[in-house]
Amino acid sequence: MGNSATNEEVVRRYLETSAAKDFDTLGSLRHPDWQSLWPQSGERVVGHAHWAEIAQNYPGGVPEVNIGRLVGSEDRWFVTPGNTVARAAGTGDFWWGEWRMRYPDGKTYLCVALLELRDGLIWRETVYWAEPFDPPDWRRQLVEPANQPTG
Repeated sequence: MGNSATNEEVVRRYLETSAAKDFDTLGSLRHPDWQSLWPQSGERVVGHAHWAEIAQNYPGGVPEVNIGRLVGSEDRWFVTPGNTVARAAGTGDFWWGEWRMRYPDGKTYLCVALLELRDGLIWRETVYWAEPFDPPDWRRQLVEPANQPTG
């Protein structure tokens, strides 16, 4: 996408490329120092090549990804009292996305990824997975369906 792409465009393309299982393009959207942290299993994947090998060797095949939503804000620019243009630090470099993953064994997980950009590329990501569940009976009268996207 080059330096002219906004952070939002980079992140949207990153999620779409991930869902399409286009590993080469995904690698081109990752910073040379890219890492992914998986807190639930206590693992850190260092480098796109290691991630691609994990994905390509996943038992049963690469999980299916259905993107839900993307949240973040573009960089903000303002004029200082000294009449210079400045960037509001950090506002556009942090994004998060939600999606559903259907694994080869048929299980579905809801996923959230916290994404950090550097130099117009995905630099760090932290990914959480959780299995959906039905609400317990004791609180059914206190809640209503959230109309989650299916996938």
